[in-house]
Amino acid sequence: MCTGNICRSPLAHAVFEHIIRTRGLNHEFEVESAGTHGYHVGEDADPRMRSTAARRGVPFSHPARKLIQSDLEYYDVIFAMDRGHYSKLKDMAAGAENPAAIYMFREFDPRGNASMDVPDPYYGGQNGFDDVFDIVERSSEQILNALKSGETAGRT
Repeated sequence: MCTGNICRSPLAHAVFEHIIRTRGLNHEFEVESAGTHGYHVGEDADPRMRSTAARRGVPFSHPARKLIQSDLEYYDVIFAMDRGHYSKLKDMAAGAENPAAIYMFREFDPRGNASMDVPDPYYGGQNGFDDVFDIVERSSEQILNALKSGETAGRT
């Protein structure tokens, strides 16, 4: 989950689906992404993000959507792209009967990062989009490994 669901979270959605398809595991997972705000609902992902992903072999298109309360009960695990998103998810989960497990996306980054945030490339240049792709790709691999091994719980 990110802010507008046009850069980070749709990229993570596309990369994770690409990885599970490559491993033949697409029947084991349902992947979705959403934003905390409805600024871009229905719009396609940012063209710079889509271009970056396509150059890396992960072409995608994704209509932005806003996170809704029922998402917290429908999905088993939700990953926040930054601390603000994490806080919003935790607040929303407090009102859910059986909420999803909530993690910071970069908890799974093998290179680590003190801030735990996936930086928002929206207002920056191409290097920011490339960096975000790298973070998302390596973290997604580790997320899949954690989910498959049972290290990542499916509910809080």
